[in-house]
Amino acid sequence: MQSHSSQSNWLRSYYFTRAAFSTIWISAAVLLGGQPGPAAFLLVIYPVWDALANLVDARVNGGLKANPSQALNVVVSLITALAVVIAVSNSTYAVLAVFGVWAILSGVLQLYTGVRRWRTYGAQWVMILSGAQSALAGGFMISQSLGTAAPTILDIVPYAGFGAFYFLLSAIWLVVAAYRKAHA
Repeated sequence: MQSHSSQSNWLRSYYFTRAAFSTIWISAAVLLGGQPGPAAFLLVIYPVWDALANLVDARVNGGLKANPSQALNVVVSLITALAVVIAVSNSTYAVLAVFGVWAILSGVLQLYTGVRRWRTYGAQWVMILSGAQSALAGGFMISQSLGTAAPTILDIVPYAGFGAFYFLLSAIWLVVAAYRKAHA
């Protein structure tokens, strides 16, 4: 397990990287979302990225056994990517429903990870809030998938946007906390 200082450094970098990826993904979704091939790629790559990010973070922090919520999140995100591949060929309604279920599951797992980390490292209130909002957003996506208006990738952009915001806010919060600690 890492020291408190190196853990904070890792989390700052990790959160900034997650925010940057989400921002790039959103830009690509807005620019390329009207094209079926690129949109399908973006819809699959988003949960694959989440799985990879959780895997790397868990490994840096003691491995998958020491981080069961992240280990489960890796599995859930990879299954989601496969489900999106299947759903893309069926309907946009199915894609949004898959993202909704994923948002609920990954949100609950993120919330758990944030609570667990708060006990040791603090400054996790944003990740806890993000996990809770993700679960709520998942319910909203599922309800939208049952509607009459055909969903597009742009219906997922706000979800990714809030994720980027929360990761960025968490990174900034950790930077400020480290600065205060160093100058106390």
